[in-house]
Amino acid sequence: MIFTNRSLPWDKESHSRELLLSREWLVTNGLGGFASGTISGAITRRYHGLLIAALPAPHGRMVMWSHVSEHLRFADDECVSLGGEERAGGQLDLGAADYLNEFRLENGLPVWTYHVRDLILEKRVLLLHGQNTVHVIYRILSGEQRPRLELRPAFSFRHYESPVNKSRRGPYRITAIDHRYEIAAAQSGLPLLRMKAGEAAFTVSPQNIHQVVYRIEQSRGYAHEGDLWSPGFFQMDLRESDTAALIASMESWDIIDVLTPSAALAAESERRAKMLDDALPAARTGFPAELVFAADQFIITPAGRAEEAARARAAGDEVRTVIAGYHWFTDWGRDTMISLEGLALVTGRCLEAGYILRTFAHYVSEGLIPNMFPDGKKAGLYHTADATLWFFHAVNRYLYYTDDQTTLRLLLPTLIDIAEHHLRGTRFNIHVDQHDGLLVQGEEGYQLTWMDAKMGDWVVTPRRGKAVEVNALWYNALELLARWCGEQGDLGGAERYEDAAKRARHSFNERFWFGDGGYLFDVVDCNGQSGANDSSCRPNQIFAISLDHPVLEQARWESVMQVAKDKLLTTVGLRSLSPDHPDYKPIYSGDLRSRDGAYHQGTVWAWLIGPFIDAWLKVHPNEKQHAREFLSRFPAHLDEAGIGTISEVFDAREPHHPGGCIAQAWSVAEVLRSWLNTA
Repeated sequence: MIFTNRSLPWDKESHSRELLLSREWLVTNGLGGFASGTISGAITRRYHGLLIAALPAPHGRMVMWSHVSEHLRFADDECVSLGGEERAGGQLDLGAADYLNEFRLENGLPVWTYHVRDLILEKRVLLLHGQNTVHVIYRILSGEQRPRLELRPAFSFRHYESPVNKSRRGPYRITAIDHRYEIAAAQSGLPLLRMKAGEAAFTVSPQNIHQVVYRIEQSRGYAHEGDLWSPGFFQMDLRESDTAALIASMESWDIIDVLTPSAALAAESERRAKMLDDALPAARTGFPAELVFAADQFIITPAGRAEEAARARAAGDEVRTVIAGYHWFTDWGRDTMISLEGLALVTGRCLEAGYILRTFAHYVSEGLIPNMFPDGKKAGLYHTADATLWFFHAVNRYLYYTDDQTTLRLLLPTLIDIAEHHLRGTRFNIHVDQHDGLLVQGEEGYQLTWMDAKMGDWVVTPRRGKAVEVNALWYNALELLARWCGEQGDLGGAERYEDAAKRARHSFNERFWFGDGGYLFDVVDCNGQSGANDSSCRPNQIFAISLDHPVLEQARWESVMQVAKDKLLTTVGLRSLSPDHPDYKPIYSGDLRSRDGAYHQGTVWAWLIGPFIDAWLKVHPNEKQHAREFLSRFPAHLDEAGIGTISEVFDAREPHHPGGCIAQAWSVAEVLRSWLNTA
């Protein structure tokens, strides 16, 4: 059954071939692994491939299957290319441009249809949920001719973050056992890659494919030419209505053989139908339903942390986390907590939301949750001042949807421990100033807030001192903790945290108001210097209104929102810095230094539209229709970059070209949540 269908028809006479190279698709497997590429079939990023497997530490995510060359060979010996490939020296083969009829996302999954002679050929890419297994499935929909399909897979066997010129050079070994093939790279330590294509004939014809060009890596200032290796090619005769599939997997043959391609498609269709059934009613059709499928890509059981999974299961629990963005992010604490409501609560995945909260609670250390988990590592990094405070927000939203008092009782000692560490001081100079009750953060060389760009020793936006959103979050956390302590009978704790909250709120309203601008300072007491305040107009002030317990006195809300609307609001989110600031950067592009220099210096962030709308509706509670208009460009954006999902960032200047990750968890989560809240 088709629930959502996003179609991109292709007409080679009227469409630019560049569209086939700039539009990307993404399929995930619930483990952190994925398949991704361009509509054309050409690989333009180091992260592109048909199987980026999520493997246990120390491997992490590995590009196991990079590319497949697809050809149809007819009885008269005409050979037609259906894919795409770019090589050094300007060699660009885009057979897809000549024969592609349509690309679409059907229930969030990619489907290509090609028109060759009188033939209509369909192709699908499917990753099995919970496995490092990909099925590339072909089917003739109509036509009299019966061509032979030739598929040549090519491999690189490298970590997904490794430069493209660092592929394993072999020697490779291929073993054939009754139409089953096992491929290994010598001395790689990697598990075997297993492939099969039914009864298709395989011709051993090793080939080194030299100087493949990854054009997006080139534009980002990275190594952009690399080699692939292919062991040979499969040949299969196509018959109408029959499916032919090439399967690649890191699983055992017993697991691979459980599901035929048709059965795998049926199982995934059933899983997706259940996703929509579980979501809020308003999210079951149209644009929000597409985002429900997009949200599913980020919630994972981390494949690399087997010990953690064993611990959780022994206690009757499960491990879940959130990938912050594709292609390159891992699971980040801040992104997870901000995204939880939009990814897991409005979508009806409340059980998994509880798993996520309890997973991160297990990792609390010295009053902090991890900032992020590096790929292929078992331990997290803790350099964050705000992620732990977002944890309180996420717990509160979880309780709003579930009233799960058992989890609250389980988490409350951890939440109290977090608050006490902040009150007396913890790592990275995170502590409460005893003079005013405000939270201080910042240590030389560390980026601790969400504005965290760093290159080498250069922290682009250090924001050391008392940051506006950190203190809004701190006040919110104290109020929530006071309430939870009271509800659980800890009246002394309730009084202690309520007193701390009142003191912080009084000082906040006394210290953060920038009267000359009619908005809030971004940081006060910068670098520990009393009275040194940063008046940069940034979106961080929105959280002083948007959170469940607003720290800013209500009389100032309207002024702050008007300034934010006039200076920061765009059709795709909020600018990270006002255009009238001398450090403002209107474009996010170029090499790493250029991009990091613009990342939080004007660049638009889609996720910020969520808190902006929350704050807007507090000031204008009867203007839901107006608030919905702030989201009006996002449905069209689902055709612009990562098809069916929402990008991480956009240029600050119109027309706001998308950039960064093609699929970002908090972008999807906050747009979906806000869309439903403005219904």
